[in-house]
Amino acid sequence: MVARAWHPGSWRDMPIRQVPDYPDLAKLAEMEAKIGRFPPLVFAGEARRLKAALAQAGDGQGFVLQGGDCAESFSDFTANVIRDTFRVLLQMSVVLTFGASVPVVKLGRMAGQFAKPRSSDVEKKGEVTLPSYRGDIVNGPDFDAASRIPDPARMEFAYMQSAGTLNLLRAFATGGYADLHEVHRWNLGFVARSPMAARYADLSQRIDETLNFMAACGMTSTSAPQIRETEFYTSHESLLLPYEQALTRTDSLTGDSYACSAHFLWIGDRTRQPDGAHVEFLRGVKNPIGMKVGPSMEAEELVRLTEILNPANEKGRLTLISRMGAGKVEEKLAPLVRAVAKAGRNVVWLCDPMHGNTVSAGPYKTRPFDAILAEVRGFFDVHAAEGTHPGGVHVEMTGQEVTECLGGAHKLTEGDLSRAYQTNCDPRLNAEQSLELAFLIAEELKARRVRPEQPALAAQ
Repeated sequence: MVARAWHPGSWRDMPIRQVPDYPDLAKLAEMEAKIGRFPPLVFAGEARRLKAALAQAGDGQGFVLQGGDCAESFSDFTANVIRDTFRVLLQMSVVLTFGASVPVVKLGRMAGQFAKPRSSDVEKKGEVTLPSYRGDIVNGPDFDAASRIPDPARMEFAYMQSAGTLNLLRAFATGGYADLHEVHRWNLGFVARSPMAARYADLSQRIDETLNFMAACGMTSTSAPQIRETEFYTSHESLLLPYEQALTRTDSLTGDSYACSAHFLWIGDRTRQPDGAHVEFLRGVKNPIGMKVGPSMEAEELVRLTEILNPANEKGRLTLISRMGAGKVEEKLAPLVRAVAKAGRNVVWLCDPMHGNTVSAGPYKTRPFDAILAEVRGFFDVHAAEGTHPGGVHVEMTGQEVTECLGGAHKLTEGDLSRAYQTNCDPRLNAEQSLELAFLIAEELKARRVRPEQPALAAQ
C-alpha cells in the first residue's frame, strides 16, 4: 500500500480530537502566520542527537529520564521555578546513571508543555458550566467566562516563554550549573535530611567514591567538559496542531521537515487514532517522537501505529510511553511488549507511572507514591520476563515543595494536600519525592543488572 502524501498541513484533512473551539478563525489564521515567521525554538541537529541517544536507550545502552510539569503555567515563569525543576532532574539523573551504569538522557517536560487534553469539553461548578481549561496556550484556568474563551494570542505568549525557558536551560546546561560535583553535593544534602537516609547512604557514598577516583585520574571540571556540562532536551505533548505546524521548518541540510517547538513531541492516549490528525502530523516530521500507551490499547493496533509512525523502523525514532496503572501494568503491558518485539519493531519503552494512578481525596486529585513505585517495578518485571529493555521513566514532577502526591519518605497524608496544592491540572511529585523515586529506581536497576560473568559462574 502506497502511503498518502504528507505535508505540514495534511493533518487538517483528518478527523481531530481535543481541539479548542476558537470563536474567531481569522485571528487564529493571523496568529499562525505570525508564528510561522518566528525563529525556530530548537534545531534539527539537536533533534538528531537526541534520536541517536534514544536509539542507545532502546538497545539497553542508555536510560531516559523524562520529567517536568503536568502543564506549564504562564504565572510560574520565573528563573527560580525553571532552575529548581532543572536542578532536581540533574540530581535524579546522577543517581540513575549510577544505578543503570549507562548514560541517562535528560528530557524535560519544559519550554512548551502548555496544552492539556481534557476528559470533558466542559467544566461544571454548581449551576455554572464553562469550557474546560485546556492549558495556558489555549485559555485561562480561572473559572469565569472570559478566561475560558480560547484565545489565539496565547500562542505567541507561549512561544516567548518557551524561548526564555530554553535560553535559561541552555545556560544552566553549559555554564557550570550542571557540574557533577555540585549535583552530588546537593544529593548529599537530600540524603542527610531524608527519613530513609540509611537506605540511601551506601549508594551516595559509592557515587562520592567514583567522583573522587575520577578526580584522582585527572578528570576534573576543568579538564573534562563532560563533568561540567550536560545535554538537556525539551519535550511536550503535540496537542495544539496549529501551533506545531506554525513552528515546523525545513532543515537546510537534509530538506526534511522538523517540528521546531521542541526536540521531542508525543501523542497522548486520547489522540492516538491511526486515522487521526495528531498521528498524521507526527508521522511526517523527522524529530524523535513518542506515543502514550494506555490500558485500552490493543496489540494489533499498537503494531499498526508503530508502522505508521516509524515506517523505516529507525532506531530512536519512536518511544512508547506506557501508562497502565499499578494494578494493570503486568497484565496489560506484557502482551503489547511481546507483540511489538515479535513484529520486529524498533521502539524505546518508557514507564509513565503517574497517569494511571490518579485517585480522588476529597476535593483533590492525587497520586499515591507507593502506587507510582509499584508501576515502575511492574514495568521492569514485564521487560525482564519478555527479554526486552526498559528504556526509562516519564514523571510529572516539580522542583517546588508542593503537597500534591501522597506518601513518600515524609509520609504526606490527605490532610497535607491543602497545605501546598498548586497544580492547575494533575498532581506532581515534589522535589523530595522525585529524588526519593530516583534513589529507589536506582536500587531496582542495580539489583536487576546482570554482570557478564554471572552466566559463566552459574554454568560452573
